[in-house]
Amino acid sequence: MSGNNLENSNEVHHNTIKPSVAERLLLLLKTRGEMQASDAGNILGTTSEAARQQFVKLAKEQLVEAKSVSQGVGRPVQYWKLTAQGHARFPDAHADLTVQLLTLIRSSLGEQALDKLISGREALTRDSYQQAMIGATTLQERLQRLTEIRTREGYMADWQQVDDGSFLLLENHCPICAAAATCQGFCRAEREVFSAVLGANVERTEHILQGARRCAYRIWL
Repeated sequence: MSGNNLENSNEVHHNTIKPSVAERLLLLLKTRGEMQASDAGNILGTTSEAARQQFVKLAKEQLVEAKSVSQGVGRPVQYWKLTAQGHARFPDAHADLTVQLLTLIRSSLGEQALDKLISGREALTRDSYQQAMIGATTLQERLQRLTEIRTREGYMADWQQVDDGSFLLLENHCPICAAAATCQGFCRAEREVFSAVLGANVERTEHILQGARRCAYRIWL
């Protein structure tokens, strides 16, 4: 089961410009992680060679890089992934200004003032999300609504159910990554907000700030 929110968010409407193959490949790597050119070609409806050529061009721009993976007998298999420069193509919301403001608050007013700011943002976010949950009676419904909100906010979110009955909330991008790196209280606050609005246990299992490709949360009742 899946919220399929990424697919919905990537639909191209008649009044918008269709993204180039290169842009679509970058988005694929961002949302699905490293992959072979053949898989990328199948998803985009093109040939593996066409996808490979696009990856080579992106590699020359230092946006992607290839790695070889040995899979037993035969030639190693080539996988493509985003570089740090490639990840930077996806925006961080007003990163420089945000970091400057947080640094100024910390140096001028102290750590307690910064904690108060984060707590205030946490309360506003929780109230807004809880309003969006009105009428949602199941965890799946609440999770779907939360995923839609987070995608609108730039997190490229999706969710899925796993074999043990728990759920995964997946966020393939962090639009406040610079702020979170400056003050990780933002990350703690997000997990607590998720737990409150979903009415469930929430555990972070992957973290962009710790080098993971995405942030992932295990959710269970």
